[in-house]
Amino acid sequence: MKFELPSIKNRTSCANCPVRKLKSFRDFTSPELEFVSRFKAGEMSVEAGTNFLNEGAHSAHLFTVLSGWAFRYKTMEDGRRQILNYAMPADLLGLQGSIIGEMQHSIEALTPLVLCVFERDRIHELYRKHPGLAYDLTWMAAREERILDEHLLSIGRRTAIERAAYLLSYLQLRSRVSGPLASNDNRLPITQQHVADTLGLSIVHTNKTLKKLSAKGLIKWLDRGCVVLDVDGLLEIANWKPEPTSGRPFI
Repeated sequence: MKFELPSIKNRTSCANCPVRKLKSFRDFTSPELEFVSRFKAGEMSVEAGTNFLNEGAHSAHLFTVLSGWAFRYKTMEDGRRQILNYAMPADLLGLQGSIIGEMQHSIEALTPLVLCVFERDRIHELYRKHPGLAYDLTWMAAREERILDEHLLSIGRRTAIERAAYLLSYLQLRSRVSGPLASNDNRLPITQQHVADTLGLSIVHTNKTLKKLSAKGLIKWLDRGCVVLDVDGLLEIANWKPEPTSGRPFI
């Protein structure tokens, strides 16, 4: 299945990229900025609920989230879904399809998204001429592996309340890094079904578990979203110590 890219137009110059202004990310050198500016083919807006990459698709493009949230997932033949991870501003999407040849998972926009679009065929030029950026891509792939390790540990060994506490603290800390580029308020834009599909729990079990966290004063569940009231309390329940995020690269 071939992925068809909608029409795209340049809007935000890489020199004025809002992600570059965030303290958690490393800036480009002048040659890197020049290359990334040429590497970028344009931008694409995606409505919430839209799949813009599908499992089995061959995409000619890579994407960096400029604003909004997305999530990666796989679906079984009977329709059951497992959410693998969430993407926020500065996250790179589609690398798997670029390297392996086809996507092994699907990606859906959780909120309205703006994506920077890059031509896959030029990734070889990046590796040949810009070792710093090549290292950044390797770092991002290794980071994704480490995150998935922690997610697998959570599903395999944490209790239901520990899993929920881990997921919500993880999303809260990640959204802080991206600030208003991820969301204009402090609400995590997820439903209880998203939580259930991430944690591998039934919706009934998920609802009961989230009520326990709410009763402890750690979260407040709203219509289509969750507000974290005490991230340290969630971290304590999850028994998780997040890694520092300063100097993180992006493309």
